[in-house]
Amino acid sequence: MSALRVFRPVARLLSANKPAPALRNSIRPIASISSIARSRNYATSSGSKDMTVREALNEAMAEEMEKNDKVFVLGEEVAQYNGAYKVTKGLLDRFGEKRVIDSPITESGFCGLTVGAALAGLHPICEFMTFNFAMQAIDQIINSAAKTHYMSGGIQPCNITFRGPNGFAAGVAAQHSQDYTAWYGSIPGLKVVSPYSSEDAKGLLKAAIRDPNPVVVLENELLYGLQFPMSEEAQKDDFVIPFGKAKIERPGNDITMVTLSRCVGQCLVAAEQLKQKYGVEAEVINLRSIKPLDVEAIVKSVKKTGHFMAVESGFPAFGVGAELVTLACEYAFDYLEAPPVRVTGAEVPTPYAQKLEEMSFPTEGLIVNYAAKLLRL
Repeated sequence: MSALRVFRPVARLLSANKPAPALRNSIRPIASISSIARSRNYATSSGSKDMTVREALNEAMAEEMEKNDKVFVLGEEVAQYNGAYKVTKGLLDRFGEKRVIDSPITESGFCGLTVGAALAGLHPICEFMTFNFAMQAIDQIINSAAKTHYMSGGIQPCNITFRGPNGFAAGVAAQHSQDYTAWYGSIPGLKVVSPYSSEDAKGLLKAAIRDPNPVVVLENELLYGLQFPMSEEAQKDDFVIPFGKAKIERPGNDITMVTLSRCVGQCLVAAEQLKQKYGVEAEVINLRSIKPLDVEAIVKSVKKTGHFMAVESGFPAFGVGAELVTLACEYAFDYLEAPPVRVTGAEVPTPYAQKLEEMSFPTEGLIVNYAAKLLRL
């Protein structure tokens, strides 16, 4: 066990006491998304309230734990420390130490324990402090959780939710900034979701906890503290977002942007810039569910716009963007007026140096430039 992993909790505490650095160029515009969403009536104005993604995830777990005593949370620092990102804040005091359990820094061990609990009939929520460390438990996630239902001939379900931050996070370099969406999305037996807004976070996590299959909930650290309006419907304890249904975040007729996680916010900003600069109306589709994937929504949009762009922060090779472009060509080729394009992260391990890091992930300006080139503006 490396010293870095041993002192990880201490590093979190120290970093929490440091003054917040100036937001980097690749992150700063995302803070404006809440106002954009509000102007588009993202949630109904009647009875809506602002809630952070962190609070929405917390509320989803609390509501499901209240409804079902088989649900429990296990992971590093989820109990006494209230979670590394405070997503599980208050759950220990509310539900007790038998249902909110701190684990050692042993992903392979505590993931295997929760998979065993799921096979025994419980409904565990396994929190990874970051999905970068879930590689230590990849055998349990794939060979034990994902395949058991199939290999048992449909007899043995595995109701387990794997959740935690995934993908790009500022200033944490190569071993803490990898996007695993394509990894998990390629595995039969796993359902994979990636929320953007607070409503996404609550509705998808509640659906994951209730689903009898293993579900991977890929959150994003940079979204945890952002506020989004929550509709009156989303505030209810029976609010669930079904898997396999994408959301049109911004309607348009000129180009289709299909994206996920924090890139949804970047695409919304880019769409506004395209409108102001070129008069282009871009349609932004938030996938929300990666597996199953809402192919119908993508094809329907391409039929309307004739142009397709996939935007994600993962690596370009064999990634989500590559899959989306392929699907657009397979099912909507006759409606495309130009070759589809993808905007992704760079084909490099994430650099620690700030300027190099900014060059390694999609930015609003890059998305605008790709869209302009695609439309020959």
